Amino acid sequence: MFQPLYRRTLALAASPYAGWWLFAVAFAEASFFPIPVDLMLIPMVLAARQRAFLLAAICTAGSVTGALLGWVIGAVLLQHVAMPIVHFYHAEHSLTALQEKFRQYGVMIILLKGLTPIPFKIVTIAAGAAHFSILPFLAASLVTRGARFFLVATLLWFYGPPIKDFIERRLTLVMAGFLFLIIAGILAVTLL
Repeated sequence: MFQPLYRRTLALAASPYAGWWLFAVAFAEASFFPIPVDLMLIPMVLAARQRAFLLAAICTAGSVTGALLGWVIGAVLLQHVAMPIVHFYHAEHSLTALQEKFRQYGVMIILLKGLTPIPFKIVTIAAGAAHFSILPFLAASLVTRGARFFLVATLLWFYGPPIKDFIERRLTLVMAGFLFLIIAGILAVTLL
C-alpha cells in the first residue's frame, strides 16, 4: 500500500526540483499542513545520502519560513485562518494554554515543542496569537527545527544503508509508527 508513495518520494529525490519540493512541504508543515516533513526528508536522504546535510538545511529553512507564516496567521488572522486549523486538531484549549505558556516561559516553549511530535504549526500559531516577539521566536525556531532535521540527517548519513533496508522490508510497520507519532502529537496538543 505504501510502496508506490515511497518509490515516488525516492524518485522525487533524484529530481532537479527535489529541494524545492522539500522546502515547500517543510514550509507548509510549519504553518498549516498536517503531515510531518520527515515523511519526505527521510526517503530523500536515503536516496541521496551525500546530500543529507543540504537536505536538512533546506528543510530547516522551509520550516523556519513556514513558522513565520504560522506566527502571522496567529497574530493577524486568528479568527479567520488560525481557528479552523486549530479546530482541525481539536486544540482550542491547547492554543489558549500555549499562549499563557509563551507569556511564562517564552523561548523555552519553542525549543521544547519544536523537537516533539506535537504539530509545530500549533506552536507557531500560538506564538503569533500571544504576540510573542518575532526575533526570539525565529531564532528559537531555527535552533529547534535545525536540531531536529540535522539529527535525522546525521543518523541517516551514518546508518543509512541498514535503515533503508529496514524501511524497505518493513514499510507498513514504519508508516504505522509515523501514523502513531502523528496521532500522539495531535493527542498531546489536545491534552496540553
